[in-house]
Amino acid sequence: MISFESFIIEGDSPIYMQILRHIKMGVVAGTVVDGDELPSRRVLSALLGVNPNTVQKAYRLLEEEGLIQSHTGTKSYMLLDKEKVSEIRVQLVEAQARDAVESLKRMGISMDEAVDLLERFWDRGDTV
Repeated sequence: MISFESFIIEGDSPIYMQILRHIKMGVVAGTVVDGDELPSRRVLSALLGVNPNTVQKAYRLLEEEGLIQSHTGTKSYMLLDKEKVSEIRVQLVEAQARDAVESLKRMGISMDEAVDLLERFWDRGDTV
């Protein structure tokens, strides 16, 4: 069963999108794999303290992306292959990079400064 123990609701984006991101991050990290069961919509909404419609929206989007398989009244399972995992990884990495670049630009950081910063942190062993 996919764990939501480390899930923390943050105020910067809709909760259903945060649920999606949590699951996708698990896919990329390898903690969510093909065949993993998702908590029922009601169980997850109670666990997170959110409206069941919020969880329903997240699960519906996962279904539309072909990442879960579910039927009314039955359990939902992850439906992953190497290609989907790769697509999710690219999607998340690009989103993180875009956000970082936008933030650095707003702070007036040049590309050379950003590259220097990236190289400095890349070589550090304490960042992961």
